[in-house]
Amino acid sequence: MTMPTTASLTRLCIVTLLSLTLGACAGRSAFPLVPVADAASNPKVEADHDIFIATTRAKSDDPAYVYSGSRAEDGVSFARIDVTVPAVHQVGMIERSRNNKPDPARFFTPTQIALYKEDEPFRRDLDADIKKKGGRALVFIHGYNTSFDEAVYRTTQIVHDAKYPGTPVLFTWASAGRTLDYVYDSNSATVARDSLEQTLRVLADSGASRIDIIAHSMGTWLTMEALRQLAITNDGTLNGKLGDVILASPDIDIDVFRSQMRRYGTPKKPFLLLLSRDDNALRISGLIAGNRPRVGGYDDDAALAKLGVTVADLTEVHSADRLNHAKFADNPLLIQMLGEQLRSDGSMRGDNAGNPAGRVETFGSALGQTVASAASIVVTTPFEVFNVVLGQ
Repeated sequence: MTMPTTASLTRLCIVTLLSLTLGACAGRSAFPLVPVADAASNPKVEADHDIFIATTRAKSDDPAYVYSGSRAEDGVSFARIDVTVPAVHQVGMIERSRNNKPDPARFFTPTQIALYKEDEPFRRDLDADIKKKGGRALVFIHGYNTSFDEAVYRTTQIVHDAKYPGTPVLFTWASAGRTLDYVYDSNSATVARDSLEQTLRVLADSGASRIDIIAHSMGTWLTMEALRQLAITNDGTLNGKLGDVILASPDIDIDVFRSQMRRYGTPKKPFLLLLSRDDNALRISGLIAGNRPRVGGYDDDAALAKLGVTVADLTEVHSADRLNHAKFADNPLLIQMLGEQLRSDGSMRGDNAGNPAGRVETFGSALGQTVASAASIVVTTPFEVFNVVLGQ
């Protein structure tokens, strides 16, 4: 009988850990999107949101799923899905049907699905929506193990809970939505770099006056790569339209992030990096990557801040996610605080426009006062460090 080698045992351990731990990163199988045309008129519906979509996913063989986890062969394609949010919605949650029976009074529900065969109609509808909503657009880039429907609903939840006033744009890349496909997802993110850059340029060429970005987990690596490519062409700020860049739980090797930031240069407005040292998903990701630390769990905030980012350490902030990997979206008070940041004039807080350190101190204090489940939050900037102590 052949005894297992150390290498094979290590691989077995990693597979087991992936199944038990990373599987909850999204942790859900794909579900069909069943439109209910009159959902928005339901008296038990609180709001409806038009989600514009750019994707590198291939269309699903089953139209009910719209897009699959496979990669498209022809680059980026565009869609729009209108989604309602029920009045019973709780901030930080995604209420969704598990039995393919839509109920607008209880669940997030699509009302209309439009797939654009050509770019021009998409651009026209996007421009009109941006103009109607004051010139603002928010791009969300999801992470690993995320199905198409999950990405649509997460975008809706973020925009709704943050009370974002502008046009939501989901950039969804070809995640397989399966626990053990981490390497496939990583390669899919690599394939999507040019398409994300193209999408950001489409927004910059539209009527948008400010483009905000929220990226999560593996999506932060994809985002940094696209921003790096823009910087190489001397357009790192999207012609001055780039607003807030929020990197939540970055699944990026620390040395890769240093390289990306060096090539991008010091941002005119520091990127906001949300990390948590109890992020169990990133611990496993680091193990897979040769026991290298990930940015989202890095233990030297000051070193990160020197790269031109503001670091908010959310380690002591409560999360509904047992992996502590999605605090930015599922902590009710934190997502509302981030919404306040996104609704501001682009500084950390508008009332300190001439004082970068003061802006962050105000932000940190407000964050501390808001996230009541935490004991403290440390905000580290290129200028100063603030330790916000909280009451219970």
